[in-house]
Amino acid sequence: MSDVRTAVGPKGILRQGWSASVGDYAIAGGWVLRGKALVVGDSAGGVCAFDGTSGASTWAQPETHDGGLLAMAIHPGGAAFATAGQDGRVLIRDVAEGRVTQAIDVGDGWVEHMAWSPDGRWLAASCSRRVHAYGADGREAWRSGDHPSTVSAIAWSGAGELATACYGRVTFFDASTGERRQKLEWKGSLVSMALSPDGDVVACGSQDNSVHFWRRSTEEDSMMSGYTGKPSALTFDHTGTLLATGGGEDVTVWSFQGDGPEGTRPGVLELHVEPVTTLAFARRGMRLASAARDNAVVVWSLQKDGTGGPIGAAILGDMGTKLCWRPDGHALAALDARGGVTVWRTG
Repeated sequence: MSDVRTAVGPKGILRQGWSASVGDYAIAGGWVLRGKALVVGDSAGGVCAFDGTSGASTWAQPETHDGGLLAMAIHPGGAAFATAGQDGRVLIRDVAEGRVTQAIDVGDGWVEHMAWSPDGRWLAASCSRRVHAYGADGREAWRSGDHPSTVSAIAWSGAGELATACYGRVTFFDASTGERRQKLEWKGSLVSMALSPDGDVVACGSQDNSVHFWRRSTEEDSMMSGYTGKPSALTFDHTGTLLATGGGEDVTVWSFQGDGPEGTRPGVLELHVEPVTTLAFARRGMRLASAARDNAVVVWSLQKDGTGGPIGAAILGDMGTKLCWRPDGHALAALDARGGVTVWRTG
């Protein structure tokens, strides 16, 4: 880790902010109230809120999900959020006090993935082989039939479509009716998924250490191989030009500029000394943050061809589990496996 510490000076653009802790492995979190507060959930089921500027605790709700918390989704309006867990329930909460405003019994299995539609009208949650969609009033609008395997990822393609990934396929459903609109098939186990902002490109990390992607407009597909591990971390930048991927110690960045990424060489960002665990693009500019099993967080400045270099680095108390840029891009929050919550000012 000495290379990470010295590569760009002490911390580069990552300037001192604040730190706090939660009761267990910090598994999920996000900025609310336009960056005025940060909410964090831990694996034991606890949920906490912190003042975004000072880090002072504003409220804490312990053991909210029997067996533990698995997922969190922030409402686009920023005044509410949802949590889900091993108890098969989804709890919608207000931000001010963490009070549960709606409790939804999804099913008998774990609720592992959740996402609000961009317009905030729908909340999708996956439980085992099915996905469920709920309206703003908490009532179920529809549920899918059984997928071929447990749903491994969900994502919204605009406000009108929900995408799911599982073994062998990605499926798009109509947001309001649940009618299947498109099915993209490939023989393999898909473990992660990211959609381009315009919804045309679907990228999935695969169990066979590759990234598989489709263009929905043509249904043509392609594969990017050479990873040393499963690419479980995938993210597009806000323009849809760059796709950053984990799958080893390096961050591999593919450019969709022009005719890419087919026939082009990706940018390879080298600094971590253990596999990358999570990635996050800032909403503005070409700044990418990465965290890895080496306990390091690195911020990269990228070009449109996917190349770039580090402009900031810091060390956490344990492996980074999630990175959250504040909406204005002027702060970065990192959660770690020891329950640490660290926020740096970035400009």
